[in-house]
Amino acid sequence: MVFKVILALHVLLAVFAVGPLVHAVTTAGRGLRTADASATAASARMVRMYTAASVLVVVVGFGLMSMKSPYTHKPAGSFGQTWVWLSLVLWVVAAAAAIGLVTPGLDKATQRIGAGEPVKELTARVAASGGVIGVLFAAIVVLMVYRPGA
Repeated sequence: MVFKVILALHVLLAVFAVGPLVHAVTTAGRGLRTADASATAASARMVRMYTAASVLVVVVGFGLMSMKSPYTHKPAGSFGQTWVWLSLVLWVVAAAAAIGLVTPGLDKATQRIGAGEPVKELTARVAASGGVIGVLFAAIVVLMVYRPGA
């Protein structure tokens, strides 16, 4: 019973933390294309907030790994399994891109838009980074479902 509750919590956190994060990074370019400083500032805040919230998904996932599955009566996962370590690596890359590329790009765009300066070169970088982050999280979902190496 406890395993199923923790699993449900892991999935719910993924939906309500990672889902909005992917939405925020993949749609952030709209504010840049329309030169809307309030939209770029809001997008930057959302990316920061939901990237931080995505840590909870990982923490609860670690908790699941320490439990025995009621389906197999074996540990739910271990770092030696491809799907576990690769998912973690992809999450680190996605979170780093969100915080290290998207958020600074949006912050810089907000300042430039406010000063009446162009943001064209930032638009492509933010949009491309957001697309890559979306693909990384999609790959994590595939790994979680198919569990290669399990």
